[in-house]
Parts: sequence; C-alpha cells; structure tokens
Amino acid sequence: MTLFTKDVDDIIFGCTNEELSHESGDMMFREFEMSLIGELNFFLGFQIKQVMGGIFIHQEKYCRDRRGREVQMGDCKPISTPMSTNEHLDTDVDGKPIDQSNYRSMIGLLLYLTASRPDIMFSVCLCARFQAAPKESHLTVVKRILWYLKHTPSIGLWYPEGAKTLGYSDSDFAGYRVDRKSTSGGCNLLGRSLVSWSSKKQNCVALSTAEAKYIAVGACCAQILYMKQSLLDFGVVCVSVPLLCDNESAAKIAKNPFQHSRTKHIDIHHHFLRDHEAKGDITITGVRSEEQLADIFTKPLGEETFCRLRSELNVLDWSNFM
Repeated sequence: MTLFTKDVDDIIFGCTNEELSHESGDMMFREFEMSLIGELNFFLGFQIKQVMGGIFIHQEKYCRDRRGREVQMGDCKPISTPMSTNEHLDTDVDGKPIDQSNYRSMIGLLLYLTASRPDIMFSVCLCARFQAAPKESHLTVVKRILWYLKHTPSIGLWYPEGAKTLGYSDSDFAGYRVDRKSTSGGCNLLGRSLVSWSSKKQNCVALSTAEAKYIAVGACCAQILYMKQSLLDFGVVCVSVPLLCDNESAAKIAKNPFQHSRTKHIDIHHHFLRDHEAKGDITITGVRSEEQLADIFTKPLGEETFCRLRSELNVLDWSNFM
C-alpha cells in the first residue's frame, strides 16, 4: 500500500494502486486549495516507513524530543522491561507528595506513545490511575518507563500483509491493590498486524477468576464486532472470529445455554457473549496461558516472557528494517 499526505487538515490517501492515489489527490486538488506533499513518512508525531511487504510505524523522534523536555534522565542502566514484576502500586498514603502538573505532563507524553508502543500500555495506564494525588513511589515507576523508552526508542509496530482476524482476551484477577478490581487486557490482530489493544480496570469487583476473565472477553468481543463492521465497509467479510481466552470456565459459560447461580450476577455479559457466539460472530476458544498474547496488557512480566510476547505482537525494532 502507498500512502500520500496533504498539508491541509492532515488528509491521508491510501491505496494499493499508486495511480488511484494520485488520481484521488488530483481530484481533491481541483476542488480545494491544497497541495500534495508526497509519500507519507511523518504524521502527527508518527514516523511511517513503507517497505516491501508491509508498513512500519514508530514515534522515535517524538519520544526523544518530548522525553528530553519532560525529564532529564542522564546516564542510566539499560532495562529491558517497563515495570518490575515486584512492583505493586497503591495510593501510598504516607508517601511524599510530588508536583501534580509535572506528573500529569509525563503521563500525557506516555499515553500518546502507547499509540505505537503497546509494550508500555499496562504500566502507563496503571500509573495514570494516581494522577489525582501522585507520590514519589509513583514517579519512580514513571521514570523507569522513561528509562525503558530511552534504551528502546526505535521500537514500533510492524504491519505485514494479512487479513485473518483474531482476538486475545485476558485479565489479572483482583490485581489492583487499591480496590481489588481486576484489569482487563485485550488485543485484536488482522493477520499478524496488531490493530487494537487495551488495558483497563474493570468497573466492578470480580468474585472469581472466571468472572474477571468473562468480563474481559465481553470487552474484547465488542471490539471485534466493531472491527468486523469496519472491514465490511471495505468489502472484507469475517465469519466466526476466534476469540482466545486462557480460562476454560469462562469459555464454557459463554457456550452454556442455561443460566445458573454462578452467572446471574453477570447476566448482561452472559447473554451478550452467548448471543454473538450463537450467531457465529465469534468463537470463544481456549489457549494455553503461555501463548496468551494479551497477558502483556494485564500485569508486569519477567524479561523473557515480556520480550517474547512483544515480538509475537510484531512490536519490533525499526532499525532492523533499514
């Protein structure tokens, strides 16, 4: 695919046929006062590298420029993960307060980077929960994320060719120490391309691992339905999209046509998933925990597991494509 950009209202033309892209651009040029800049390589802080077989998107320049303005890191030891597996953040009532505006500014920088850096999604979203009253312990974790970014600035998203839709859903049961709510994590792939991902604290306290996983599956299902409709606009029909969950109980609940005492408190989720499973929109399938790609969006991971999942999500170093 070839992408072109114009300098008015940041319009992007994308097409697998370069002639059609130019034809569309010329048509717009005749109707409006605008100019064709050329092949897209920079857009709103994103750097786009188009190569044979796919497109690579990263934010190395934005990361270097903004990080230098937000905080002076100096020389620091390279680290391979954005958060330690021993880190368990809470409100830290007795901790030393820090400047709220500076903390929020760093969180804003990091949240924008998650658009091309899914590997920091969980850690950034966790730190963002403490913006109302940040403490030194929270700032320490944020600085670790920045240290990680300093030594991995050229990592981004690789989009190879492919059209098969696939969803992964996971949760960390009662992992948030402040109120013991679980964190839902999910990601959806088109072929081997990561097109959507999320890490979000659930709205209610789950009473079991199966319930936490089931709620996460419901959120992932909603995103899959949105993707299916978007692809349909392009003439791509997706039937029975696999939704992979590593909890057997959660998968069985969706397939069970009867509601019992264990599912009454998740009545809406139960009927929502069961309905779309019956329609053939999704197929909830089991997956081994070590193959659960959404695990990276629910909890801190060790170096080996983190790097493996990051690679399997096609979050790679763009310098390897030069």
